[in-house]
Amino acid sequence: IRCYGILAKILDIAVKDRRLSSNVARGVKMPRKVKKEHVYLTHQQVHDLAAEAKHGTLVLVLAYTGLRWGEVTALRVKDVNPMRRRLNVVLNAVEVGSKIEVGTPKTHKKRTVPFPAFLADALAVQMAGKHPDDLLFPGDDGKYMKRGGTSQTSRGWFVGALGRAGLERMTVHDLRHTAASLAISAGANVKSVQAMLGHASATMTLDTYADLFPDDLDAVAVALDAAASQQVALKVRSRD
Repeated sequence: IRCYGILAKILDIAVKDRRLSSNVARGVKMPRKVKKEHVYLTHQQVHDLAAEAKHGTLVLVLAYTGLRWGEVTALRVKDVNPMRRRLNVVLNAVEVGSKIEVGTPKTHKKRTVPFPAFLADALAVQMAGKHPDDLLFPGDDGKYMKRGGTSQTSRGWFVGALGRAGLERMTVHDLRHTAASLAISAGANVKSVQAMLGHASATMTLDTYADLFPDDLDAVAVALDAAASQQVALKVRSRD
């Protein structure tokens, strides 16, 4: 589907430049994209995973802030505000082939993300002895950490930690889904989760995590029932 989209756009340009008379790719029906079910860890599972991981603090930050991999690996020491318990997301480190390209976050907007108080000490250890411009989570070579260690092979540190923690296979990106789940279960509203994750809109957040809001339907029914009962009761009393 992604390849088709790229090809169709290329042919659109060819038509605009009068290299082709029409774009034969447009109008082609593509197979329906089936969404992969999200993996959500519990608080206990997150901490068990962190305890077994080579980069335990990194796992906790991912699972409790929802940062993307490129965002968390681009964090510098000066991006941590211990007093307000905030992480300033201003850069994004993306792997392009064998190189790391550093630019703005995915939505091209800087944002501030809160982290729970229990992470303060672990982040303080991570920051100790470093210059403000140093990376918060550097790789073994001191440069930007690459996804290699999080690959699905048995040699990756992340997969190894999953096995030792007794958890099923998942990706590092699933920790972002876990962050959304934990935030919503703790009572965070959609706009707060949107801001935390850096989604372009609350609609995107709702579309992505619709499965996390089943109780909202019950709440709507309860609210409607209460409102209807109150109004009907008032009308009955007014007649009396």
